[in-house]
Amino acid sequence: MGDPAVLLPRLEDALSGLTDSRAIRARTVALLAQVRTEGMAAIEAGLASHPRAARETVRAIAGLTDAIMIAAHHVATRFLHPPQSSSEAEKMAVLAVGGYGRAEMAPASDVDLLFLTPWKITAWAESVVESMLYILWDLKLKIGYSIRSIEDCIRLGMGDMTIRTSLVEHRLVTGHAPLAEELRERLWVELFSRTVPEFVEAKLEERAARHQRQGGQRYVLEPNVKEGKGGLRDLQTLYWIAKYIHRVDRAVELVDLGVFTREEHLAFWQAEDFLWAVRCHLHLIAGRPVDVLSFDMQVEVARRMGYRDNSARRGVEYFMQDYFRHATHVGELTRVFLTELEARHVRSAPFLGRIFRRRRKVRPGFTDQGGRLGIEDENAFLADPLNILRLFEEALRTGILIHPDAMRLVAANLDLINDKVRSDPEGIRIFMDLLLRHGNPERGLRRMNELGVLAAFIPEFEPVVAMMQFNMYHHYTVDEHSIQCVAALAEIERGEHPDDLPLSSEIMKGGINRRVLYLAVFLHDIGKGRTEDHSILGARLVRRIAMRFGFVQDDIDTVEWLVRNHLLMSDVAQKRDIADPRTLRDFAKAVKTRKRLDMLLVLTVCDIRGVGPGTWNNWKAALLRQLHHETARLLESGHEALNRDQRQNEAKRSLRHMLAAKGWEPRTLRAELGRHYDSYWSGLPTETHAAFARLLRDVTPDEIRIDLEADPHRDATRAAFVLADHPGIFSRLCGALTLMSANVVDARTYTTRDGYATAVFWIQDPDGSPFAEDRLPKLRQTILRILAGEIVAREAFATRDKPKKRTREFRFPTHITFDNEGSDIYTIIEVDTRDRPGLLYDLTRTLAANHIQIVSAVIATFGAQVVDSFYVKDMFGLKLHGETKRASLERKLRAAIADGAKRAEA
Repeated sequence: MGDPAVLLPRLEDALSGLTDSRAIRARTVALLAQVRTEGMAAIEAGLASHPRAARETVRAIAGLTDAIMIAAHHVATRFLHPPQSSSEAEKMAVLAVGGYGRAEMAPASDVDLLFLTPWKITAWAESVVESMLYILWDLKLKIGYSIRSIEDCIRLGMGDMTIRTSLVEHRLVTGHAPLAEELRERLWVELFSRTVPEFVEAKLEERAARHQRQGGQRYVLEPNVKEGKGGLRDLQTLYWIAKYIHRVDRAVELVDLGVFTREEHLAFWQAEDFLWAVRCHLHLIAGRPVDVLSFDMQVEVARRMGYRDNSARRGVEYFMQDYFRHATHVGELTRVFLTELEARHVRSAPFLGRIFRRRRKVRPGFTDQGGRLGIEDENAFLADPLNILRLFEEALRTGILIHPDAMRLVAANLDLINDKVRSDPEGIRIFMDLLLRHGNPERGLRRMNELGVLAAFIPEFEPVVAMMQFNMYHHYTVDEHSIQCVAALAEIERGEHPDDLPLSSEIMKGGINRRVLYLAVFLHDIGKGRTEDHSILGARLVRRIAMRFGFVQDDIDTVEWLVRNHLLMSDVAQKRDIADPRTLRDFAKAVKTRKRLDMLLVLTVCDIRGVGPGTWNNWKAALLRQLHHETARLLESGHEALNRDQRQNEAKRSLRHMLAAKGWEPRTLRAELGRHYDSYWSGLPTETHAAFARLLRDVTPDEIRIDLEADPHRDATRAAFVLADHPGIFSRLCGALTLMSANVVDARTYTTRDGYATAVFWIQDPDGSPFAEDRLPKLRQTILRILAGEIVAREAFATRDKPKKRTREFRFPTHITFDNEGSDIYTIIEVDTRDRPGLLYDLTRTLAANHIQIVSAVIATFGAQVVDSFYVKDMFGLKLHGETKRASLERKLRAAIADGAKRAEA
């Protein structure tokens, strides 16, 4: 459809006999619109037949665009503005620049044109350009254009790097060819050849700034396929620089010049093909230029590219794993190319390696090449495969960055790392020293991972390399998360967080088994991505690795136990009421020893901190510290430390001292201490008991008293309420708080002996912080209006509950469990489902409607997923023993979740 040899005669026939310029333009636009629509349909169908390779697609779109330009130019110069003379002044060339100049266009790419004239633009040339542009605009094409003479191009290119870059990629589309050829020759002679170092440095600085804007990480979970690290722009930067220096037109020519090996060029080719396919699908799905692989787009792009779900993982996770692996290859190619530039002295070596180098002499076999760690004799290096591991150890020991030539050699010889090397005691010593001896193991691990050495030395690690977890909680791929966790552990050990992490810092100073802990932290998620529970599979895999590494039996057992239970402490702290003695007894029984408790705490802290920025906060820190403290006390002094009467007496004694210090009279004190049932005393800290005492003092049945106070030690605001008790009060309070965009993280509710409800919530704002002081008056006012019936929470949620488009594709099947063993007094109802603003209100309203008393609620949020745990009794104060009653309640809770989700999406 886009062949000019066929299209131009059709145009001639269609325009035959027409003389009115408007009619000519209208018929031209109609014909070209049909050609473009049919051409794009054929191109899209072609992409569907090879959905993971778009090289043909982007060239076909550029070819179709060429045909449109040639046709528009033909109409403008033949029918609308025939030249009046054959002088040089009435000559013009139409050039494609930018991506269009490379003949690479995504479906919604802009069309960048340079209208080239010999000298100053003439009236004829101006008319031709104007008519062409009107035709192209009527076709709804997005045109970027400039009208310049050859002198303009050279002058402006000298002063503006963006213009110069676009000129590197110029290509004649139609018009006067000698004019385009003159521009090409003069650019090389008068501009490009004289400014190679300047251009190279500018492009590399631009690349670094672009990476910084995109987050600086190759494994950003919503990457920009064009501008992100390892994306198309990185490949294009290599192409620009290569063309500027070597005058090559295709990347394959760099093989003949010795810049890339055949294998490296194949990786370039495959990465480019794949990334263009992703970008083309993005444009076709959105119907506009979209380059960010947002969560909702990832699912549809994966489907179009033929990735399918299976029992272990979703298709979108396999797709993103391929994406990140290609992005890593782009990074490797960039390093190789930059080394070549340094060798040719067109780029200065980075100063980083020299600034941060510790002044240490390199060991025999290695060499310092301009501040980079190189290899003295490649043949001697490869003769002993353990030298591959020694290279990374030497880099950490000396603080020198590894030379890209050495990385290239390693990447090309990974097959030398065989079973013999993996079980060699010296190889294992080197690897463990990388983890334990040099203070910053993450640097060595990350480089080893990028080059494939980690997966070669520990094959069990290979499946999680570049593995994405399709949820909003994890910010990194599994391998990068594992390395971030090791970095977090090393920071603690270096003493960088004594104030934020006092307990973990103290444990690391106390003679802990570092070999076991570092290996467990690094490999805790090694079982992910398979059908089996990743903790169980991971424990089995890490046992095999520890045996291969020659660990003694006790250490093997400990590292296996840590991996198997690496979620235990986090789950208990965030999903259970750790004030309940049964919770602590069961956790202590699982942990058994103080040594394991200490190690599990540090592993848990590193795991949470390694998830991503903002995941760790004081709330989680306070929960984990409390759980560790209570469990350590229990392990050391036995179950008697958890005697319920003893806890009550301690709580009353603490409150008595606090209130007496504030001038409370003995008689008023006795009344307050006798006002509450036994369960009230063990579940709250003394500061909260004191707040309730103030609220209850002289309260009347028609009053609603509220105390809102920041609790910076827990990164939350404490909201305490006292009012006459009646059914559903807990649910209405949940509704009131949620309507103010408060995230409830913990809640307790009790009833006094004289009929008052005492409910306390710990809440955070949408950023996971305590509410700002200036927001508290409005929060108080809204709560009072809801409790007075002026605002109906259920109706208010109808407009606020809508899920965001980018998170709709996350799947969180609802799981509801009833646990009568986890607490001596209560049934624990755990609801695991997709989060939304009105969910907690819907759940608590359903429980209240079925005469279920909620005593406490613990809410744990993981991105778009939430786990709500309710400690409940029936209307008679008993556990929910009846199976029929539990089944009925589960159906109603599921219905409430489903109805709320439908309401949200309506």
